[in-house]
Formats: sequence, C-alpha cells, structure tokens
Amino acid sequence: MKSSSRRTALKTLTGTVLTLPALTNSFASSMSQSEQAAPMLKGRINHAVCRWCYSKISLDDLCKSAKEMGIKGIDLTGPAEWPTLKKYGLTCSMAQGAGKGIPDGFNDPKFHDELVASYEAIFPKMKEAGLTQVICFSGNRRGMSNEQGLENCAVGLKRLMPSAEKYGITMIMELLNSKVDHKDYMCDHSAWGVELCKKVGSENFKLLYDIYHMQIMEGDIIRTIRENNKYFGHYHTGGNPGRNEIDETQELYYPAIMKAIVDTGFKGFVAQEFIPKRDPLTSLKESVAICDV
Repeated sequence: MKSSSRRTALKTLTGTVLTLPALTNSFASSMSQSEQAAPMLKGRINHAVCRWCYSKISLDDLCKSAKEMGIKGIDLTGPAEWPTLKKYGLTCSMAQGAGKGIPDGFNDPKFHDELVASYEAIFPKMKEAGLTQVICFSGNRRGMSNEQGLENCAVGLKRLMPSAEKYGITMIMELLNSKVDHKDYMCDHSAWGVELCKKVGSENFKLLYDIYHMQIMEGDIIRTIRENNKYFGHYHTGGNPGRNEIDETQELYYPAIMKAIVDTGFKGFVAQEFIPKRDPLTSLKESVAICDV
C-alpha cells in the first residue's frame, strides 16, 4: 500500500458507447451519464481499481472514468469516501479504515484489544453503506515464528467472527511479499494464509490473493488459484517486475490468470493495483480490457 510518484496529467477517456447509426452527435451529447452505455464487457469479471494508485487524480474524476470503463468498485477507500462512490453508482469493493496498518497486525496479542475495537466500530458503518469486505493484515514477524504467529492471528480473528457474521462482513487478510515491498511481513505465502483460514474456521474470513505479491514469493499462480480458490475472497493485479502495467512489458500473462479465476466460479472483485508509468487512465482502461476474459 505504499505511495509512488505518478503523472498528474488527466485525459478524458471516451467509453465505448452503443449507438444507432442514425444517432446524431447533438442527441448523443444530450444523453446523461447514466443513459450512456457502458463498455461492452463480457460480465464474467467484476472489475475494480485501487484508489491509492491514482491518488493524484481527484476521487470524483477517478469515479467518472471508472464508471465509463465498466469498473464497478473502488478498493481501499474509507467511510468519508463512500458517499462519493455511491454518487457515481460504484461500490467500495474493499473497505479500509480499521486496524493499525500493515506492520502491527493480528500476529501480536498486544494489539488484539485495539484491533477488535477498531473493526467492531467499522462493521456497522459498512453494513449501513451496503459493504461486505474489509482488509486486515497479519503484521510483521519481529522474530516471531510462523507457527506462533498463526496461532496468535487465529485467536484474535476468532474474537471478531461473531460480530462479522452478525453484520455480514468478511474480513480479508492480504497476502503481501516480504522480499521486495513489505520486509518481515508474516502472511507472505498462500499456504500460511490458507492454514489460517482453516484455523479461524469461518466463511467470514478469507484471503486477498495479490497476484503481484505472490508471483514474487512463490509463483505457480494458476495452480494456486485452482487448488485454493475457496479461501480467496478478493484478487489484486500488478505487473512484475515493478508493479507497473500488466501488459507485454512484464512476466505475468493475465488473460490466462483471469480465465483460471473465472473457471473457479468466483463472483467477487478483481481490482487493478498497479502503478501506471504511462497516462494513468489510459493504462487502467487497457488493463480492464486485458482482464475482461
């Protein structure tokens, strides 16, 4: 979730609009935003985008462009931003606003009381806003064994499951790489995260399978998705190396990965989380097209 410098130039993207041949330009320009047709996406992927990658673009402008591209959700937004998303007919596909950040997570019992209070405070706000998923983190190791961290996380998360179930909220722990971006982070392999899901034992706790991060840590992306998809509640994209555009400049082939996700029957969101090197919104539109299998 780190920030990065990015271009500030903002281009107006023209969405694909389905029109009759006889439709005049003047009539087309008079159509309201809600009346204009969204891009002809296949509808098998629920597309989203992470807010932090476009922080130099106003939220209103990002929402307008996202809507035109057929994107349905904006990831990693908090309660103050949700009304803006709703104004444009979008949802917060992954909420934030609870917890203590990436390093201080559920693997350390000294944070449990504070974490539990924080998440219990946001659950009612999410339900009122019609949202169902919130991000959480394991925390850094700080010399702790993976086995002890697993037990500690399970203890803390189990305290929240009755409340999560009551409000219809799924807590989603993100898998992050500890090699390049998040040194010492504990939930850095899918096997560890899957074992945590089994220990928590609730459908209201799942994993955010970040394809970029897991390519760095373990690779074998498609096999992992096929074998563990029931534990994955959300997906993030990103080009590797560099977390840039997901096109031919990097080593992951996203059409095949997206097809594997679709084949599992997944009905959640796939959010673009790459740092654009070119015009941000053009790159975003191209990435949605790449992932729309």
